[in-house]
Amino acid sequence: DPKVDVLGMPDGVKFVFLDIGLGMIVFTCVLGQLHTQVNATHCMIDFINNYFALFTLYTAMCVEFTGIMHSAYLIQNLMSAVSGKPIISNEEPKTGFTFAFFWGRVLMSLAILGFCMAVVMVALFNGDTMVAVKYPGISVGLSVFLFFFFMSVVGMLEAMQIAFFSAAKVTAAERGNSFFGKKTCSILFDGNGRNLPGFMIGRQLTVVGSFFLVASITGLNIKPGEGNNIFGISDGAQQFLNYGFHGAVITTILASIMWQYAASAFPLAFLNSPITFGLLIFALVLEGTGICHGAWV
Repeated sequence: DPKVDVLGMPDGVKFVFLDIGLGMIVFTCVLGQLHTQVNATHCMIDFINNYFALFTLYTAMCVEFTGIMHSAYLIQNLMSAVSGKPIISNEEPKTGFTFAFFWGRVLMSLAILGFCMAVVMVALFNGDTMVAVKYPGISVGLSVFLFFFFMSVVGMLEAMQIAFFSAAKVTAAERGNSFFGKKTCSILFDGNGRNLPGFMIGRQLTVVGSFFLVASITGLNIKPGEGNNIFGISDGAQQFLNYGFHGAVITTILASIMWQYAASAFPLAFLNSPITFGLLIFALVLEGTGICHGAWV
């Protein structure tokens, strides 16, 4: 409610920090991600030498075992086939039940992903998402465009991270002669080398901000029990979807993992892209504002 007083802040400041969510974006980025990443780079062994790290690992392994995200492995295999690069793994080749169980989960994951995309698209066109509540002036067409745009931004930033670390392992001659590739590498690796970690901070802030905006677009504004449940699902299922599970599945697979696999297969293609150069400059400018410098403390 814009009429509610919050620490005596002007309406414009409240709109930026609360309505748009800049305050929560910075809070999440600095305290929830960046400061732990900075600490982990300096104290890698100490950072994992505790039961909470072990609990986190087991939790992640359990989520992976469910197969909800297994469609990402299909993307991995497709990228490997297209690029001609074999998938390096210590696992034995899948045969028999293991083979069937693996690809069965891939098919299940594809079905879940398709359902999640259908939920988002139908909700957007019906005006049943949080974007209609937070930003009522945004049309349906613009909402759909912003949904794919911000997912592409996140995907490019995820891919750039992979491409940059791949570029750091090869010589300048192996990086090619692309104008934008040379400019990008010059900014990243010349001088005192501060631009690469600076990019990581600016990148993280951009990713978190984009995820918050995508969450507004994919979040459902449907109250169970009123007969408006999407696809006529039960009230319990609608309540579950209202938590944002469908958005998490979509963004994890289509805005993150897919792009990482693509960058692993074709790092130079991403390195030489003018979009990569533009996003690099944007991330460095964002980091240069100092809005997330608290992560260095």
